[in-house]
Amino acid sequence: MVEFTLLAALWGSSFMFMRLAADFGPMAIAFLRTLIASLCLLPLLAWQRRLGELRRNAGRVLLLGMVNSGIPFALFAWALLSISTGLSAILNATASLFSAVIAWAWLGDRPRVLQVLGLVLGFAGVTLLVFDQAHLKEGGSALAVLACLAAACCYGLAGSYTKRYLSGIAPMVSAAGSQLGAALGLALPALWLWPAQNPGTEAWLAVLAAGVLCTGLAYILYFRLIAHTGPARAITVTYMVPVFALFYGTLLLREALTLWMLLCGLVVILGTALASGLIGTPRSAE
Repeated sequence: MVEFTLLAALWGSSFMFMRLAADFGPMAIAFLRTLIASLCLLPLLAWQRRLGELRRNAGRVLLLGMVNSGIPFALFAWALLSISTGLSAILNATASLFSAVIAWAWLGDRPRVLQVLGLVLGFAGVTLLVFDQAHLKEGGSALAVLACLAAACCYGLAGSYTKRYLSGIAPMVSAAGSQLGAALGLALPALWLWPAQNPGTEAWLAVLAAGVLCTGLAYILYFRLIAHTGPARAITVTYMVPVFALFYGTLLLREALTLWMLLCGLVVILGTALASGLIGTPRSAE
């Protein structure tokens, strides 16, 4: 439970740090975040003498990096240019919904009645939230919302991919290798779109924190959870992330927090808890 809560707190702060690093642009933020994380994790991997394990599984682990880090990091960084950190974090919680659907379609994990109800409830909560907050009209932020949902879908896909192809690999190998793969995949686009003017100290500190804390340390915790609890349960950490993101955004960034956001967020959280089997599932079924 300690690792679970710490991971939620770290990922919750990532939205704030991406907002503060906005001067870099979305692609550069995603690249720097994964590059810094890989530079932190690879020495630890060498210290554990697991570089050989990474080499043996390089293709699968590097591909995981783009699906689980490179693409979603860039999408969220772009979305945060036009929507709040709290809204983006609530949309991020739908990763558990996508995870349940993908695990059902790909791995054959058939959902129970309560899990189906959770899927319906979760998507209903997202729909209500989107129509109120995203202004799905001309000039609104519909594309930013869709970007967040696409990123959440990537997280759901990555969970099942990890279970299918990387279940026997050490968490540190998956964490370090995936960040290296994401950094390699993002390098050329990031250099092409690098900002003409050098960002300030605040932006550099924010992207450093996002890389070291919200990515390097966080992904060690995340892959440990996948190894110990499975992808469907591990990814439910995303429904705690909005709590921390809303707290950081309201207190530190002075973002608006409405009652409707809170109510819809609770609906999404309840839906994800049901869909993932966190509630309504007997212990013996785990």
